[in-house]
Amino acid sequence: MTDYFCHETAIVDDDVEIGARTKIWHFCHVLSGSRIGAGCVLGQNVMAGPRVTIGDGCKIQNNVSLYEAVTLEEDVFCGPSCVFTNVLTPRAFVERKSEFAPTLVRRGASIGANATIVCGVSIGQFAMIGAGAVIIRDVPDFALVVGNPARRIGWVSREGERLGADLVCSRTNEKYRETDAGLVQID
Repeated sequence: MTDYFCHETAIVDDDVEIGARTKIWHFCHVLSGSRIGAGCVLGQNVMAGPRVTIGDGCKIQNNVSLYEAVTLEEDVFCGPSCVFTNVLTPRAFVERKSEFAPTLVRRGASIGANATIVCGVSIGQFAMIGAGAVIIRDVPDFALVVGNPARRIGWVSREGERLGADLVCSRTNEKYRETDAGLVQID
């Protein structure tokens, strides 16, 4: 007996770990060697794997493919039809599986609809990627990035609220400060 939900049209290969309370919806395919945490939702037509790691509490909207070398930490949101790649210079006639470049999406980050994440980057904790953005370099923690190529236009709080000049979250009153390394939350 499983303690997760898997729609009858979904395919889950052998050698897959799926956490409790996870929901895998219509026409999904989870390939072998993949690990999906507890409390996740994989929307319609999501493909994950092979050997992909998805942390607890992730929400992956419709039509997202997570290819080998992609890792999502806990509580990551992937908007509808966002795109991950795993090879920088693909050719149909050249085998490049040994060249997969890892992509890491840190805890609490959100990726907007139709954004493209070019492989080999890290997206920081609680970062927010705007819809349609093209990510070609690392994104700092709490950064708000938009455009093609994506550029930082501000900062967001853990709650996803855009921060003003005072760097105080309007929803929670949590305070932040800028450092040479980026934004950090003040205890």
